[in-house]
Amino acid sequence: MTAGETAAARGPRVVLVGPMGSGKSTVGALLADRLGVAYRDTDADIVAAEGRAIADLFLDEGEPYFRERERAAVRAAVAGHDGVLALGGGAILDEGTRALLRGLPVVYLAMDVEEAVRRVGLNAARPLLLVNPRKQWRELMDARRHLYEEVARAVVATDDRTPEEVAEAVLDALELKEA
Repeated sequence: MTAGETAAARGPRVVLVGPMGSGKSTVGALLADRLGVAYRDTDADIVAAEGRAIADLFLDEGEPYFRERERAAVRAAVAGHDGVLALGGGAILDEGTRALLRGLPVVYLAMDVEEAVRRVGLNAARPLLLVNPRKQWRELMDARRHLYEEVARAVVATDDRTPEEVAEAVLDALELKEA
């Protein structure tokens, strides 16, 4: 890389952010295939490093412990991955992470609560939604929506779309060509 190249020229080709159930993993894998690059998910990185499920980390160690692991996973992935990267739903809560994402091709996969219920059922496997999941999901989105929008170069609605349609919309939004 020459001195004249920008930071945006390095790092992932696409970074997906959004709430749980928005399709980041499914769409990310499709995008990676279409672009001919690798796919990486920071939640999967954390699970591999810790040897435990995300829900177990939340329940056993607490959210602050998990968020520190998440910050480290995002930093490592942004620095060392040049394919498609999906971040956990709460990764954007950290100011350092949001700063790291500035200038990168970030897409916010947006959805409403009814779509979230349809896709993931808002069940107990989601540690932040253990009690009154619809209400908690709405509160999470009220707190996070502006942060997703802050880091995103593009917003792609996922409601009533197939993963293939969402992947196509992401490619269009970022003006990327398939491999």
